Amino acid sequence: MDLKTITYLVVGATFALYIGIAIWARAGTTKEFYVAGGGVNPIANGMATAADWMSAASFISMAGLIAFMGYGGSVFLMGWTGGYVLLALLLAPYLRKFGKFTVPEFVGERFYSNTARVVAVACLIIASVTYVIGQMKGVGVAFGRFLEVDYATGLYIGMGIVFIYAVLGGMKGITYTQIAQYCVLILAYTIPAVFISLQLTGNPFPQLGLGSTMVGTDQYLLDRLDQVVTEIGFTEYTTAVRGDTLNMFVYTMSLMIGTAGLPHVIIRFFTVPKVRDARTSAGWALFFIAILYTTAPAVAAMARLNLMDTVNPAQGQHMAYDERPDWFKNWEKTGLLGFNDKNGDGRVQYTPSKETNELKVDRDIMVLANPEIASLPNWVIALVAAGGLAAALSTAAGLLLAISSQSHMT
Repeated sequence: MDLKTITYLVVGATFALYIGIAIWARAGTTKEFYVAGGGVNPIANGMATAADWMSAASFISMAGLIAFMGYGGSVFLMGWTGGYVLLALLLAPYLRKFGKFTVPEFVGERFYSNTARVVAVACLIIASVTYVIGQMKGVGVAFGRFLEVDYATGLYIGMGIVFIYAVLGGMKGITYTQIAQYCVLILAYTIPAVFISLQLTGNPFPQLGLGSTMVGTDQYLLDRLDQVVTEIGFTEYTTAVRGDTLNMFVYTMSLMIGTAGLPHVIIRFFTVPKVRDARTSAGWALFFIAILYTTAPAVAAMARLNLMDTVNPAQGQHMAYDERPDWFKNWEKTGLLGFNDKNGDGRVQYTPSKETNELKVDRDIMVLANPEIASLPNWVIALVAAGGLAAALSTAAGLLLAISSQSHMT
């Protein structure tokens, strides 16, 4: 069965699952619609929180950033994860203990000011709308490549699915839908990583494969990656940073503070019965998040190595454009991968210099293209597409409900 057909089947099945769960868990009261009745099990809430928090940025973009930034990309791992810890341990339980269901309510009561409440709502809407736009970019990328529809059509389909299960089930339906979406996205992220780790290092655990030797050699994977990137002029992968230590610290802190204010994650802690359950669900969410976040560095490094070995198969050689593999041709159609033959030799020159570089690679394709570059089975590639969509749609649904609930209650 061809990739397009398998992708339609896998993605269609996940969409049917989401809608089916929304119908089964449809909200019957206002409290169920906005806070899922306040009786969600802490473990289930932890899984739903993980799906809500791990957006298209975590699934698609983060490994792509690390793949090209190298060691310096660790600021995103530390900043986003550290921000969640701030939110989960220092903010959310106390908001839950205060007895209000939204941040604007808390701000209004705390400062005895309706104006402060309105300002909080405005900030929430701006942040949420901006974040939704990012999720829709992920939906557009996945639909554009794997379902071969244009960007706008992909957005309409994705938002249509979100609209159906958000309206039907509210927070109650979204909670259980996000549990299903977490299962889809984590399988879609880890299964290809296991396959590729086995291919490159013989180790089934990507986290360990990152520090292991390559199959059939005594050379470590990261040493091999350092070698191939420096041969053509890029900075060594394992030491590459942008700026000094102070810059890294400030960058990480800004990511932490921004992450701690995510409104769609904050409201998840209002869906559990007690403050203690909010703390417990935070711990479970961190565990579920860690599965993806400890895998991401391996995915990034292996994706970069596979890309480099494709376009620069040996020192001093470059891939002939006419001999480019099918995955290259497929991603060219999306406009996210491109070749500009500046010197007219018909070969792909991939260099760090803007003057001589002939290859354009959008960082957002690295996770989605990696299974194709590694020649994995079509069902694995289709699963990755479904996982990327699950990550984007789960966060989009949480953001839209955050906007509606907090604006309504204000």
